[in-house]
Amino acid sequence: MRTLVVYAHPVPESFNAAVRDTVVESLSGAGHEVRLLDLYASGFDPVMSAEERRLYHERDVNVRPVAEHVALIQWAEAMVFVYPTWWYGPPAMLKGWLERVWVPHVTFIMPTETTGIRPNMQHVRRLAVVTTCGASWLMSKFVGEPGRKIILRGIRLLCHPRCSTRYLAHYKMDTSTKKSRAAYLAKVAKAMARL
Repeated sequence: MRTLVVYAHPVPESFNAAVRDTVVESLSGAGHEVRLLDLYASGFDPVMSAEERRLYHERDVNVRPVAEHVALIQWAEAMVFVYPTWWYGPPAMLKGWLERVWVPHVTFIMPTETTGIRPNMQHVRRLAVVTTCGASWLMSKFVGEPGRKIILRGIRLLCHPRCSTRYLAHYKMDTSTKKSRAAYLAKVAKAMARL
């Protein structure tokens, strides 16, 4: 399966880098064709300009500033998002990528007076989030896990009707131990091998 791994963490030596490497290795080992998109390392600009927003609804024109990224999401049959959960949601870099790349006429069909918004990413059959959270499981649930909802509900609605989802979080990252991190990496490796 063609799998796009979207990675968002600015620090090369972070634990999230180990998570990313585990995801890529496990997917590749399971026979998936994997492409890695490292948003920070690639220098992606998450800020939508005023002119880009003005042209957001214009078919074909809206793709031009992010054509390489649009090509990647059109190529993918599965997507795995690897990022730290900061302030209960994804980093601004990832949110900006979603806002700039998941454009109308590519990822969804604009609503009309008689029809609602329609999905246009039916080739995507699997979505996964692999994240670390400083907060506990309970506090994350209390706040509502916005990152989880953005990707596994919002983005999922644009994908294949039977698109499967997976959410893997390492909670209490700020007080994690070598043992808890190793256990999480093993869990991630197992889950990605079965994606």
